[in-house]
Amino acid sequence: MAKRLLIGTGVAFSLLFSPFSQAFAEEPTVGERKQVDNVAHRGATGYAPENTVAAFDLAVDMKADYIEIDVQRSKDGELVLIHDTTVDRTTNGTGKVGDLTFEQLRSLDAGSWKGEQYVGEPIPTFDEILDRYRGKVGILIELKAPELYPGIEEQVAEALTERNLDKPQNEKIIIQSFNFESMKKTNELLPQVPIGVLTSNRAHTTPEALQEFSTYADWFNPSYGIVTEELVKNVHSLGMKIGSWTVRSQAAGDFLLDMKVDAIITDYPDYVDPRN
Repeated sequence: MAKRLLIGTGVAFSLLFSPFSQAFAEEPTVGERKQVDNVAHRGATGYAPENTVAAFDLAVDMKADYIEIDVQRSKDGELVLIHDTTVDRTTNGTGKVGDLTFEQLRSLDAGSWKGEQYVGEPIPTFDEILDRYRGKVGILIELKAPELYPGIEEQVAEALTERNLDKPQNEKIIIQSFNFESMKKTNELLPQVPIGVLTSNRAHTTPEALQEFSTYADWFNPSYGIVTEELVKNVHSLGMKIGSWTVRSQAAGDFLLDMKVDAIITDYPDYVDPRN
């Protein structure tokens, strides 16, 4: 049973299986469909350069419920937002993120590859993003390759605790990673913050694997290619939620809505907005 659902489980299950709830569950209304969280993947990256303020601001303007961010660390210890472990693809620089100082990273142009209007867009810091968006939009924090950055879990926990985000209201802070050991550690450091595990491996969808994840995670977040109705039901039966990625087409968004996932992680927030 997922850690945050141990209390009140009996009440939840009695409501889940009551005739009243089942009657209304058969035909979801527009309001019920809005319960799907619209998560802007690295911001609204279909339209603006990923992991930049420009992309996050656009996501907020597009009424996303969450922005998803990728956190790594500079050579001199600054937490920064970038997806790849090198800067080559999304900036005008070269090299590994962990081999460059914050000053070197900050000097790079992380926007012009997406369009002339984004020339000079910098790599943001984790602190800047927390301060700019907390209370405005949910923040889904991915620890990217945490095995490369020993102690990054403690740094993230400290930054959140300093801002009283270690006890997020409405669970609007979530931390996820493909590194399961890192998420176990993060759960110990931040027991009141929802934890997510990421995977594209069908081996992680077995009942045994899901049971293990549910001992420390609140979210099971698979690639949409392995999502099935059975998987969604199995995840929910263990008290976890399911968020799937990465939607880049209307068809993919519609599929995940039909699967009744709890969150859709997308480059195009407008593709999967269930209010449309």
